[in-house]
Amino acid sequence: MKALVKLWRNPLSKVSMTVVGGAFFVSIFGYVLAPDSTKNANVMSLPLAQKPMGFSVDVLVVTQEISHSFWDYFTGHSFRGKVIPVSEHQVGESKITYTEYVGEGSRGLSKEIPIAENIEIKHKTFWLGTDRFGRDLLSRLILGTRVSVSVGFISVFISLLVGIPLGLLAGFYRGKVDSVIMWLINVIWSIPTLLMVIALTLALGKGFWQVFVAVGLTMWVEVARVVRGQVLSLREREFVEAARVLGFSDFRIMAKHILPNAITPVIVISAANFAAAILIESGLSFLGIGAQPPMASWGTMIKDHYPFLIMGKPYLALLPGFCIMLLVLSFMLIGNGLRDALDVRKAS
Repeated sequence: MKALVKLWRNPLSKVSMTVVGGAFFVSIFGYVLAPDSTKNANVMSLPLAQKPMGFSVDVLVVTQEISHSFWDYFTGHSFRGKVIPVSEHQVGESKITYTEYVGEGSRGLSKEIPIAENIEIKHKTFWLGTDRFGRDLLSRLILGTRVSVSVGFISVFISLLVGIPLGLLAGFYRGKVDSVIMWLINVIWSIPTLLMVIALTLALGKGFWQVFVAVGLTMWVEVARVVRGQVLSLREREFVEAARVLGFSDFRIMAKHILPNAITPVIVISAANFAAAILIESGLSFLGIGAQPPMASWGTMIKDHYPFLIMGKPYLALLPGFCIMLLVLSFMLIGNGLRDALDVRKAS
């Protein structure tokens, strides 16, 4: 608790914790906050493609099927139907007369449709504009936060689940156990991280969950090395010798006496691994082997829109890039702050 108080007193760490806390909140309640609450915010309308920030238009929504349940607020509404942007509309007693929106300075065809319960006129504002498929950019950015935070969280969890036990075993038993585990660590360590992730992704298949496993299985080596180094120094301490004399089992000594004293550097490295996982996931999505369309991912958004950097609408690629940079920087600053706050050698 004292470490968290010291961390909060650091201005940079305070801002970073606010950003990370906001990212977690947005990832949980993304569909509540997003203007487009359908699954993956994937409602397309090509006449609305690449519209500027703040663009407003009336749309005719024809719903064929839409879900209504409590879980939709966390998983998105299932929407089947079509959204038709209109430049003019008139509601009569039995029908709606409308003119399709086809772009500025152009006039679309006038059509009629009977009034029904599954038909309504809405006014939509695209606060950050639309992407090249006419989807709401703000909604896609919000849901992209969920992908990045989820990959980071689960990847770090997998790395801890694998790395901590192996590091404990290697450092506590030494000898042949240490040699085998260190050989495995060195083999994994010698392979470039991105190549390893790409190989695992191709072996497991493209997809959201495969990225979790692939990224997590490449990060455990750092955790294992750090834990092993801590255990090697702690296993010779007096309190461990006292536990052996009292007849405690090796499992109890490792779990209740050594691990709590070795966990501080693991917490710090986990913050750095969280940032690395976000970068790796974005890179994989940019290459097309990460989160697959229509899932909203910041890396995929950059891939879809990087040509617009020189085509007059650079923000389509810069906004998701800025989100990646902000979140990664926040986790790195939190890691640095944790390192200073948990360093017992520094004066409080």
